[in-house]
Amino acid sequence: MSNAPLMPMATAVWLVENTTLTFKQIANFCELHEVEVQGIADGDVAKGIVGYNPIMSGQLTREEINLSSEDNNRPLNLKTNDVEIENTEKKIKRYVPLSKRQDKPDSVLWLIKHHNVLKDSQIARLVSVTKNSVTAIRNKSYWNYNNLNAKDPVAIGLFSQKELMDAIEKAERRIKREKKDKEKGKNIK
Repeated sequence: MSNAPLMPMATAVWLVENTTLTFKQIANFCELHEVEVQGIADGDVAKGIVGYNPIMSGQLTREEINLSSEDNNRPLNLKTNDVEIENTEKKIKRYVPLSKRQDKPDSVLWLIKHHNVLKDSQIARLVSVTKNSVTAIRNKSYWNYNNLNAKDPVAIGLFSQKELMDAIEKAERRIKREKKDKEKGKNIK
């Protein structure tokens, strides 16, 4: 992982304009070439780039800048914040354009044909349709069944291949569990 600050060029602009650091110190901190930093100071490089304050963004402290300003051989050290990012994996409903809405029943049909291990509820969740729609398509009683053309939902972008594989793995685990339960039931009798 790189130790460069966010927006290195804009950070370099700010450091050139607001500190007495050497070009080498700024170049090393921003992972730029010393000549680029010299160009920023001369106004030849980074024209129109607004300086980005690394103190305000929490990437540097005023003390760190002062220590490096007093010692030209001391490198600037990026302030690391060990922030724990929680991944709640809550699925956000995506807007599906009108032109792709007919693809949903087509995708349901494709999933029924190609992945018959999936339960109706899993298909409904993947494609974002009602379970009743899935059941109607499976039973061929869907109002527009004769006009459906099976389409791969991953190929048309309704959901990712990973989401499909996760659902299939879950369905296969369920089937194994049901078989074990069935075998246990036969052994008890």
